[in-house]
Amino acid sequence: MSRTFHGSNLRKGRHSQARNIYHITTVTRGRYLWFSEHDHARTLCRAIQRSDQLSASDTLCFVVMPDHLHWLFMLGDCYSLSHTINMVKSSSARRCGMPIWQRGYHDHALRQEESIKDVARYIVANPLRAGLVSRLADYPYWNAAWL
Repeated sequence: MSRTFHGSNLRKGRHSQARNIYHITTVTRGRYLWFSEHDHARTLCRAIQRSDQLSASDTLCFVVMPDHLHWLFMLGDCYSLSHTINMVKSSSARRCGMPIWQRGYHDHALRQEESIKDVARYIVANPLRAGLVSRLADYPYWNAAWL
């Protein structure tokens, strides 16, 4: 019996195209609440900013949840989608000093008819839906280009 990892199934048919807009969701290993700790959450926020500085991404919005990340961005010209995601995940794990991420991630390339702002609203509303805060302004680990 051969074993196939779910992560390899996630990569089947994955398409990486510069200047496409992607919604990425990636979770922590064992869904552990690493990002409940302020320093870990800020480390991930800085890793996303660094990706933008390296022109790997142009972030439209993100929200760091206690056990996962939602990130909406335009992929830059210099790195593939998987390289960009792996850069952010490995950088944040290295700075936190531990292997915090589950292998793989879910990606969705936005179609032309999809509203970027509607997807962004859905992403940044995650802390409200999860009951972490009653007002988005009270949640510190998100950002959106429209602010």
